This record gives sequence, structure tokens and C-alpha cells, in this order.
Amino acid sequence: MQIHDVDLRLLRIFVAIVECGGLSAAESRLNIGRSTISSHLSDLEVRLGVKLCKRGRSGFELTEPGRVTYQASLELLQQCEAFASTVASAKNELSGRITIATIDTLVSDPRCGIAKVISSLKAKGDNIQFDINVCEAREVETAVANGRSLVGLGVSRHHLRGLEYYPLHNETNYLYCGQGHPLFNCQPSQIAKLLETSEVITSNYMRDKEVRNDGLNYQNTATAYHDEGIAHLILSGEFIGYLPEHYANHWVDKGLFRSILPEKYSYQIPVVLISSKNHAISPLANAVIDEIKRCHQ
Repeated sequence: MQIHDVDLRLLRIFVAIVECGGLSAAESRLNIGRSTISSHLSDLEVRLGVKLCKRGRSGFELTEPGRVTYQASLELLQQCEAFASTVASAKNELSGRITIATIDTLVSDPRCGIAKVISSLKAKGDNIQFDINVCEAREVETAVANGRSLVGLGVSRHHLRGLEYYPLHNETNYLYCGQGHPLFNCQPSQIAKLLETSEVITSNYMRDKEVRNDGLNYQNTATAYHDEGIAHLILSGEFIGYLPEHYANHWVDKGLFRSILPEKYSYQIPVVLISSKNHAISPLANAVIDEIKRCHQ
């Protein structure tokens, strides 16, 4: 089949539906209503002559042709953006879509240079579109590996094959309790005993448990996949958990959080720039990578 502009638009909508996990979830990302999204999806299925997904009360699920189309769409859209970027570079211009996947709460870290990167690149090209996706740590690597994101800013203990990792800075995480928790106002002599019965939040950084080796109680009733979720649970006064110092300081300064034996319960996570070895590096990608490195020096 011949590919027209309308097909590319429909494919972008389809990719957004898949990445959001359904039509309703894609509404805010696409900024269009569910009925319109459904109509566009049906148009694409008619155009391709295949059923892309099952949707209904049982939920959203890709068909096998849908999975194949999704992967092919990622490759096609990436090639289109690389083409536009290469042509623009021939005219000494930067143009295209900059997709960045990042872990949450980096905005509260004064060492984070994403805002400076955006400002610098915006000054170099008026035809640049920015798409920043805040996601769980492992999803950052996945997004870069499958081409959904040009680059990623995240954390990784075990590097994936095909990706390049450039260290930006180390993030210090401390163990915190919230106001109302028995540890919040306890005497130093009581801390060790209270820690034995305190439930520690299971988080997306659980792969760092082996690094911490802190001996705490991880048999708990609380799980969070983002730092904001951990903060909610700590604020309840029922759980303790690790958070980046720069993020937790907001509640520490308000007297709502307290770090627990920071000289003992802390660990470092390297924040890294993640890019792909396998995908063709476009001039726009090079510009983004160079700016991120420069702004994080």
C-alpha cells in the first residue's frame, strides 16, 4: 500500500493507543475524545484490511496483526522523523520530534538539566516538537530500546544490550518515615526495635535491595512504582521507604518526613543518559545527546 499523510496520522494515533493501553487512556495524550479515537482506529483497520485489536468490556488487547503493525509503525515513524531531521540538517536547521523518556521527580533535582536542554534546542530550531514521557525506571530503557523515545534519563544497575549509558550524576536516596509513624518521634534507643516491625515500601528500585543489603522488613502490604506513590504511602504514617533526597526535602522542610539513621540507611543510584546503539543516529538525536551532556556537566 502507498503511505499518505493521513496514514501516518492514523498510525501515530494507533501507537498512542497501544502505549497508553487502550482508547480511554489515550484521550488525554491525544487530546481528542474516545469516540473520535475509535473512529480513527476503525479507519486504520479498514485501510490496512486487518483487525488490529480487541476492545470491549474485557479490555484492550492487540491481535497478532496488531502487534506486527505496532512494531512496523514504530519503525516507519522513526524513519520519517529521521528523514525530516536529516533534510533539515542539510539546511543547517534542526527539525523533528524530540522524544525523551525519564524517571519521575527529576524536576526537583537542581542538577537536572532537562529544562536547559529544551530551552537551548528551542532556540536552535522553531520546527522542533517535544514529547516527554515520565515513566517507571525499566520503561525508560524499553522506550529507547524499541525506538519510542530518542533518548532516556533514568537509572540502571544492569545495562541492556544495544543501549549506551552515559553517567550524569549520582542520586542519593535515604530511608524516610512520615509524621504519625512510631519512628517519627521515637528515642534513638528505640529505633532498632521499631525497624524490625516497620513495613518498608516495595518499589520499582527493588533491584537495588541487593545493593543496600539493609536487612529491613520487605514482607509488606504496600507497593509503588513511582516516587510519588512512595511519598503518598510514607505520608500515611503507616510505612517507611526510600526516596531521593532532593524530592523528600519538600516534606522534610515542612516537618512531615524524617530520615531514619541516614548514616546507615542510604544508597546511591547513578542517573544516566540512555541512547540506542542500533538505531541510526540522526542530526537531531546527536544534538539532543550533546545538549544533555553539556547541560549536565
